Amino acid sequence: MTDLERWRLILGEPASRCTGGLKDQAARRDAALEWLYGRDPELAERGVRKGGSDDSVLQTVDWLDEVHSLFPKETIERLERDAVERYEITDVVTDPDVLQRIEPNPALLRAVLRTKHLMNPAVLAMARKIVEAVVRQLMEKLKTEVRTAFSGTRSRRPSIHRNSRNFDFRATIRANLQRYQPEERKLAIEHPKFVSRTRRHLEQWQVVLLVDQSGSMVSSVIHSAVTAACLWGLPGLKTHLIAFDTNVVDLTSDVTDPVELLMKVQLGGGTDIAKATAYGAGLVDNPRRAIVAIISDFYEGGNATHLVRTVKGLCEQGTHVLCLAALDEEANPDYDRALGQRLANAGAHVGAMTPGQLAEFVAEKLK
Repeated sequence: MTDLERWRLILGEPASRCTGGLKDQAARRDAALEWLYGRDPELAERGVRKGGSDDSVLQTVDWLDEVHSLFPKETIERLERDAVERYEITDVVTDPDVLQRIEPNPALLRAVLRTKHLMNPAVLAMARKIVEAVVRQLMEKLKTEVRTAFSGTRSRRPSIHRNSRNFDFRATIRANLQRYQPEERKLAIEHPKFVSRTRRHLEQWQVVLLVDQSGSMVSSVIHSAVTAACLWGLPGLKTHLIAFDTNVVDLTSDVTDPVELLMKVQLGGGTDIAKATAYGAGLVDNPRRAIVAIISDFYEGGNATHLVRTVKGLCEQGTHVLCLAALDEEANPDYDRALGQRLANAGAHVGAMTPGQLAEFVAEKLK
C-alpha cells in the first residue's frame, strides 16, 4: 500500500481529489472503515467521512469477515473494540454467528458483561466461553505477579538453590571476571551465583474488596474478580469480595470461580458506597490485620457523610483503607476528587492501583 493510499484511508472520501482514488483491496478496506466510522457524527460534520452507512448493505458478520481478511491483528482488535465500546454495535456480542468469528479479548468481555441480559440461552453459552478465555488470560498474568509479590524479598546471603528468579548478576560477574575472553568479547561463566530469599512469617490477615458494579466500573469488576481468585487460599490471608450498587451482594462464595462470579454480576444501577463500606466494616475480625479496599468512581449516591465517618472509624481502629479509583491493568484514575480528598483526610489511601500493585501492597502488610 502506498503512502497516498494510507492517507486516503485515514482522511476519507474528501481526500480523494488530492490522493487519488482507491482500487481493489484498498477500496475494500475503505468500505470496512466507512461501515464503522461513518457512524461518527463528528467526523461527518468535519467532512472526514461521509457518515450514514446503511447496515442492510453490510451486516456485522460480513464486516467482521472483511476486517479479519484485510487488516493486521492489532488493527482488527482496535476495530472490534471501537465497534463494541464506541458505537455500541450490540450484535457483536448477541449474534451467535458473530460470536463464532470474533477473537476473545478484554473489550469483548466488557461488552458481554454489559449485554448478557439481552442474550438467549444458546448465545449466553457461547458468550460464557469468551468470558472463560479472557479470564484465563488475565489469571495467568496476575498469578505471576501475585507469586512474585508473595515469594519473599531477596536477601544478600548466598544460596545453594539455583533458581533463575534468584540469579545474582553482579556477584556472578565478579566471580568469573578472570574467564573473560577479550578476542571473543565473551565471559565464560563457570560459577553462577544465587541469593536466598527471606521467609515471611504470615499471620492471619483479611482483605475485603468492595467493588462498585455500576456500568462505568466494568473493568474494575473484572479485575477485582480475578484478583480475589488469585489471592484466595494464600497462606495467612482471608479474602472477601463484595459487589454493590444501591444493594450489597456478598460474592465471596464464588471467588474460586471468577467466570461464574462475573456471569452473576448485574452492571448498572445507582451507587451507595456508604452502605457497602458499612457492610465491609462489619466483616473485619481483627482491625489491625485487615485491609478494606473500596473500588469505585466515588460519585456517591448515598450518604457521603456516613461514608466518611465509617472510613474514619476503620482507620482509627488500625484498619488499612484503600480507596481505589481504578483496578484495571492501566489504573487510570477517574473519580470524584472532592469526596476522595475527604476520604484521604479521614485517613484512607486514595489513588489507583493495578491488580499487581494491590497484591504487592497486601504482601508487604503480611510480612
